[in-house]
Amino acid sequence: MNRLITLSRDLPTPEPEITVAFTPIRLPMPGRQPLELRLTAPSAGVNLPIVIFSHGFGPSNYLSSKDGYAPLAQFWAERGVAVIQPTHASSRVGGLDPDLPDGPFFWRERVAEMRAVVDRLAEVERQAPAVAGRLAHDRIAVAGHSFGGLTCGLLLGARLKDEDFSDPRIRAGILLAAPGRGGADLTPENAERFPFFDVDFSGIVAPTLVVCGAEDDPHFTPRGPEWHADPFHDAPGAEALLTINGVGHGLGGIAGWDARETDAESPDALEATRRLTLAWLRSTFVVEPAAWAHSRSALKERAAAIANITSRNG
Repeated sequence: MNRLITLSRDLPTPEPEITVAFTPIRLPMPGRQPLELRLTAPSAGVNLPIVIFSHGFGPSNYLSSKDGYAPLAQFWAERGVAVIQPTHASSRVGGLDPDLPDGPFFWRERVAEMRAVVDRLAEVERQAPAVAGRLAHDRIAVAGHSFGGLTCGLLLGARLKDEDFSDPRIRAGILLAAPGRGGADLTPENAERFPFFDVDFSGIVAPTLVVCGAEDDPHFTPRGPEWHADPFHDAPGAEALLTINGVGHGLGGIAGWDARETDAESPDALEATRRLTLAWLRSTFVVEPAAWAHSRSALKERAAAIANITSRNG
C-alpha cells in the first residue's frame, strides 16, 4: 500500500491485475510518418472496454507522447480497461515539424489521429497479439488532458464554427482540465492565438465526465479556475463535474511520476483522480454499474476534503 495516500484510500477500487503493454504500434498516415501508439491492457479477460487517451501540449519533451500519463493509463489498465495512447502530431518528441502549416498545435491532425485509431483497431490488435480478439470495439471512450481535452471534446460533438467532428463510435468521454469557452472569454492576445478554442459544447450528447483542479488558474482567460468547468455547464451529455481540491492543472500528477508538468504534486489528489475516473468508466461501460454511486457515497462520507462532485441530475 502507498503510505503517501490517506483520504483517497477510502474510495473503493478493484485490486490491480497484471497488464501487458505494446509499444511502438505503428499506423500508416497519408503524407507523413506513421502514427505511433502505446497499448496497455489487462493480460487476461475479454470484452475489454477501450479508452483512447489524448495527451496535452505541456512543456516536457516525452510526457506529451505515447510515453506519458502512466499514472492514469497503468491504473486504468490494471483494473480492466485497454488504454491506447497515440503520439500526436503536436508532440515535441514524435510529432510533425512545428513550422509546417497548422503547426505547432495541429489541432485538426490530432482529431484525425484519434479517428484513425478507431478506424484501425483490427490493425492495432494485429500488432498486439496478446490482446487480439479481446477488445470491445463497441465500447470506446476518449479521455484527454488539457489540449487533449479539446481534441476529445470535438470527437464527442463540440462544434467549431458549425463544423462537426463527432464520431458515433465513441460512446463516452472524460475531459481532464480541458479548455473552456474561447472567443470573448479569452484575453485578446489568446483569442487571436487560439481561435480553435472558440467551440460550442452544446453538441456533446454522449456521456461525459468533466474533471477540474480547484486551483487551476488558466493564463488564457481572466475568469479563473471555473473556466475549465464550461464543458460541464454547456454540454447536455456532461453527467458530472469532478473537482479535485488543492491542485491545479496537473490534477495531482496525472502526466507522469515526479514530473515538472505537475504544478502541485499530491499523491492523495492523484489517487482520487484515478479512482473516481475509473469508477465512472466502469459504471458507464456497465462493467460495474454501481461503481460510480458507491464512489460518490464513499467520497461524501469519508473523503469529502479531497474532491467534490456536482451531478447534472443532482
